[in-house]
Amino acid sequence: MGHPWRVSWFLDDLVARAAERERLGLTRHLVPHTPASHGGLLDLAGNDYLGLLHRPDVIASAVAAARQYGGGAGASRLVTGSLDLHERLERELADLTGSAAALVFSTGYAANLGAVTALTDADTLIVSDAHVHASLIDAARLSRAQVAVAAHNDLADVERLLRDRSQRRAVVVVESVYSVLGDAAPLVELADLAGRHDAVLLVDEAHGLGVVGERGEGLAAALGLTGLDHVVLTATLSKSLAAQGGAVLGHPAVREHLANTARTFIYDTGLAPAAAGAALGALRALRHDPELPPRVRANAATLAEACGVDAPAGAVLSVPMPGPHEALAAVEEAAGHGIRIGCFRPPSTPDGTSRLRLTAHAHHTRDELALAAKVLREVTGRA
Repeated sequence: MGHPWRVSWFLDDLVARAAERERLGLTRHLVPHTPASHGGLLDLAGNDYLGLLHRPDVIASAVAAARQYGGGAGASRLVTGSLDLHERLERELADLTGSAAALVFSTGYAANLGAVTALTDADTLIVSDAHVHASLIDAARLSRAQVAVAAHNDLADVERLLRDRSQRRAVVVVESVYSVLGDAAPLVELADLAGRHDAVLLVDEAHGLGVVGERGEGLAAALGLTGLDHVVLTATLSKSLAAQGGAVLGHPAVREHLANTARTFIYDTGLAPAAAGAALGALRALRHDPELPPRVRANAATLAEACGVDAPAGAVLSVPMPGPHEALAAVEEAAGHGIRIGCFRPPSTPDGTSRLRLTAHAHHTRDELALAAKVLREVTGRA
């Protein structure tokens, strides 16, 4: 028997919001992906920076892990879900980044939520860069800490906020390479500021790991900062490492504290074996092919030149557009020429500017880059 009642506002409200998004050019759609090798578009939108997503040895590593350990971890890692596979992955991540210890989470989002909320309390000030990822913004909101937003890459603003705080503790939250503008944080200066003002520096290496540094060790490690006790890293396994999951890296005391207090670790099922296996396979590929990081950076510089913007710090670059409708039109035009690019529109852009968002990939050939550069010049009006 059906229920006679209807909540009057619920679906009407959702439909009205959808119509308003459509009017503003802000509607999002799920985008199916077909690799170019299977008749799809040349991908300049995804985050497979090193081109490892379809690499046979990485896939084989994921399959082998699933066969040995099963489809999932089966439980929280504090119950029965902690596998030697997780510990091996943590050791290799720590080794790559020069960190003393690592703790693997089920996603990069969960790693950021867990790290920020577990390392702060009501007597903490979080100084958050204005351009940090949504996961870090959400983490700061969920914490009990006071939150202050610093102007993007503004050292004087960070120092003012740290100096004038009333809280005993402080955590400065930044990304090593930012996901919208593709620029780098001044990590050496930030680590110095944090140390002088008795604060922790938390660096999200989502877009640095695998791309920056001679070995893809990330920006913090490349700058020699990972040996500092007051520097904590977070990372994702879903970009350069072509898998799924996240990690927090730092002093062993940080790992022990998060394993006991981070809710997104304690109450979550452990990372799936296939994802851990894929990440381990990607780390092996990175060791065996040290040309991958410099290659993706060189490809990024080629794309940036075609678009008339500065070369990015990592694999991500963006091109400002007049508005969301123009950005969407450029994406459609590029697709018509066989190139998939992305676009960021408010509220995804921290400065409210609609942008084309492009990502470089290490496996793209010279001919593919030449085609991409030609198309990008056309859609950005530089042809």
